[in-house]
Amino acid sequence: MNFRSNSNKVRKSSDRVLFFAFLALFLWLPLPFGSNTVWAISIMEIWVFALSIAWLVQLARNKVYFNSTFQKSHFVLLIFLCFVLWVFIQSIPLPANIVAILSPETYQIYKSTYQIIDVAYPSYIPLSLSKYHSYSAFQETLSYFLIFCLTFLLVRNSRRLRLFAIIIIISGIIQAVYGSVMTLSGLEYGFFQEKTSYRNLATGTFVNRNHLAGYLEMCLAIGIGFYLSTLHTTQSVSKNEFLRRMINNFLEGKIQVRIGLVIMVIALVLTHSRMGNSAFFFSAPFMGILFFIIVKNPPHGTVFLFASILIIDILIVGAWFGIDKVAQRLENTSASRETRDEVVRDTITMIKDYPITGSGGGTYNISFLRYRGDDISGYYDHAHNDYLEFLAEYGFIGMSLLILLVMSSLLNAFFALYRRKKLLFQSMAYSSAMGIIAILIHSLVDFNLQIPANASLFVVLLALGHISLKLKTHSHH
Repeated sequence: MNFRSNSNKVRKSSDRVLFFAFLALFLWLPLPFGSNTVWAISIMEIWVFALSIAWLVQLARNKVYFNSTFQKSHFVLLIFLCFVLWVFIQSIPLPANIVAILSPETYQIYKSTYQIIDVAYPSYIPLSLSKYHSYSAFQETLSYFLIFCLTFLLVRNSRRLRLFAIIIIISGIIQAVYGSVMTLSGLEYGFFQEKTSYRNLATGTFVNRNHLAGYLEMCLAIGIGFYLSTLHTTQSVSKNEFLRRMINNFLEGKIQVRIGLVIMVIALVLTHSRMGNSAFFFSAPFMGILFFIIVKNPPHGTVFLFASILIIDILIVGAWFGIDKVAQRLENTSASRETRDEVVRDTITMIKDYPITGSGGGTYNISFLRYRGDDISGYYDHAHNDYLEFLAEYGFIGMSLLILLVMSSLLNAFFALYRRKKLLFQSMAYSSAMGIIAILIHSLVDFNLQIPANASLFVVLLALGHISLKLKTHSHH
């Protein structure tokens, strides 16, 4: 339905409270262990569902409407919605003969289980090995979909886009400062609890250093993009003009943003996350080069910005705070010390048994127990590889939808770099692409997308790829 005709009825402040509540959500999500606990996930879901219901109530009262950015993104919204429905389908009972066709392994497991307990085989069984786990995964996935929608609906003009970027930068700085102080001071506290693991390493309020690294990668992407958006598109013609711009840079907060980027890089280095640092130090210059190639008239100061990232952030700051230790960890990594290779091996075996439909959303921790080899020590509730875990849980059907979702956002970001003339949209396209690429790299050896705070911010980066291309230049409503 097209509600564009209602746009003239919308008051500018009609969804202001909802927008600020949305901003507050992203300040909250990383705090309670990255929201990776049952109670924190419940808070996130209640928060997101409440925001969505409130927006729909405003819609019914003709206070808000489906803006043009949302309407133009119907294809990607449909893809995301299909994935949500697929997770739901996994969790509900289906005719047993249908399950036998789609997932013979699931059918045999249920059949064997009912034979063992000597109970009549039911006519309906779910595709998932645990309908409880998959229904929980459905609720969480629905939350991400609603966050995706709310980003389109609430971040609906340039002013809000800037404010949202600032909030993410602030959140990243909070995590960076807290994580760095805890590490350098020796206090070693996470979220109101003394750390029991990853001591002497920056974790922020996350449990795992790699998840702080993943979060900072995305915050840095948005921070660099925001700083790009503040650069002047015209060259200064005199010393007085140059001095005036330097003063304005300080008064307008540009220097503070640049300092914030350095602080986040310090914390990223202090995590000693091998792939986290590699992902950032690859994605930032890679996207910087693409920015020069794709953008027709890059703003003056762009060369200085990316040169300063290379020289100050990577060489000077990195060397001072121990980037050499990260490099040493990369050099010392060997198959004899790592068990992740064996986990990958056994996960691939698991995928072969559930190729089309997967074992069910949220079931990796229970389904992997059947495949774990004797040479693997410890308990693995995640695959330490997001691609394999998604494929194991959601199968070819779910993985295909996720690939379409991510590729659609990346392509929109690249088109925005080429087509948009306003620097803010080009810069946010840079942020989207850099953040997505960084997490795609990091996901090869970790599970950032299983952590709600990181998954939520990644969903926002996906939305930014579309917003940067489709948001109207003069969107006031």
